[in-house]
Amino acid sequence: MASTATLRTLYPRQPTAPASPRRRFRVPGGPPSATSDDPLLERMLAAVAGPGPLPAMVADHLGSGGKRVRAGLIAQAGEGLGLDPGRLQPWAAACELLHNATLVHDDVQDGDAMRRGQPALWVRHGMAQAINAGDAMLLAPVRALDVPGYAPIERWELTRALVERSILTACGQSQEQMLIQQVAPSWPDYQAAARAKTGPFFALAVEGVLILAGWSGAAARRASDGLLELGLLFQLADDLEDLWGEKGREAPGADLREGKVSALVAATVEQDPERGAELLAWLRLPRTQRTPGQVQAWTDFFVQSGVRARVTARWRDGLAELPERCAALPPELQQLALATADGLAQKLARLRDR
Repeated sequence: MASTATLRTLYPRQPTAPASPRRRFRVPGGPPSATSDDPLLERMLAAVAGPGPLPAMVADHLGSGGKRVRAGLIAQAGEGLGLDPGRLQPWAAACELLHNATLVHDDVQDGDAMRRGQPALWVRHGMAQAINAGDAMLLAPVRALDVPGYAPIERWELTRALVERSILTACGQSQEQMLIQQVAPSWPDYQAAARAKTGPFFALAVEGVLILAGWSGAAARRASDGLLELGLLFQLADDLEDLWGEKGREAPGADLREGKVSALVAATVEQDPERGAELLAWLRLPRTQRTPGQVQAWTDFFVQSGVRARVTARWRDGLAELPERCAALPPELQQLALATADGLAQKLARLRDR
């Protein structure tokens, strides 16, 4: 596995709540400003260079922070397979651009006003410009891969993987949004949507590393499909963190305020259909009719009824199944998947009770 020092050198993590004023970065082709010492960020900005204000908007979003989970996964997977770190960075930039595009579009769809402890891009620049910025970041990964170090067949296989995994993610987002329209969304319904929405980008990161390691596109795809389960574990942890962690949003309970069927909602429907129906009816109300006091009341219910414990137990069940799911990966990457899941477990252990 990559050492902490190696990861920080290759893919430095940005703070999730940068000091005010917001840090400025040099936008290639734009007006001169302070430059960044972050090579991955510079590569991402180069991929969205163009006329007008849009590159600066993208820079504003990318400079707001983020965990860079996928870039870190790429760094560790590449080191585990003995790849040259220089060949990994264009792929890391492509995956991070794609992920950030979905975040910008998600905030518009969900009406989330905060991202990483700062006003969301659509709040600062308007919904129309946020959609433009998200669109640019959806396409920019192809530019990021246009580097001399990649053979034409590698570039094609990486681009194909980007497109296919992106479509699956969009399908998962659509599935998730349809859950609230179901009379009683089941736990399997939730799992299918969460796995499709969150899993593909985890699988994508490793799929690209395998391609750069010389695997055929088809073999890399089959092997990395096991990481779809890691994405589900990540989403379950994210749903718990939304209420009892620190996500840099305006207040805990963003999923409830948005009317989203999270793991806790699906578990409530499964455990107590009567209360589940009541919860779903409340979630279907206009957002302005869901008050902070009601969010807190349902948060308390999840704890007192055992729903939170039920979701945590389901997370542990998924963790137990992960080794079998990832059996087609090289041993070094199987270990990486388990280590990543262990990091999620540590985060869950730190969630506060309230």
